[in-house]
Amino acid sequence: MPTIYDFNVKMPNGQEKSLKDYEGKALLIVNTASKCGLTPQFKGLQELYDKYNEKGLEILGFPCDQFNNQEFDDISETTEFCQINYGVTFPIFAKVDVNGEQADPLFQYLKSQKKGVISKAIKWNFTKFLIDRDGKVIDRYSPTTEPATIERDIMSVL
Repeated sequence: MPTIYDFNVKMPNGQEKSLKDYEGKALLIVNTASKCGLTPQFKGLQELYDKYNEKGLEILGFPCDQFNNQEFDDISETTEFCQINYGVTFPIFAKVDVNGEQADPLFQYLKSQKKGVISKAIKWNFTKFLIDRDGKVIDRYSPTTEPATIERDIMSVL
């Protein structure tokens, strides 16, 4: 049975990064978009990162363009947008698909571990997955769930 640490993800520059690098940390994995009505959640995500990073929380952002083309074509525009507009310092990775035949293997795994209310499919940008320090997927949060409302759950895995 694979764990979260068995996956590699792509950095914005195309290089691969092993999620094993995050072993022993709590993770909040989020599919993001820069031009979405939920984009202001970057602020709340960054606040959680600032508050809990030194205690072992990592937030991993994965831009996705599958929902009404709400992401820049160029990943450098995405990372610059996040930094300039929301002060994002947590890692933003290369764009991924989260659904369909081309869905990134990481998101296929996350969806297999915690399905949504109706189905496994991710319904929109800013779906969030909380992973404990042992690499277990603890919970899945809907796109409209504000980051601050999951702070208690984050504290429980730290």
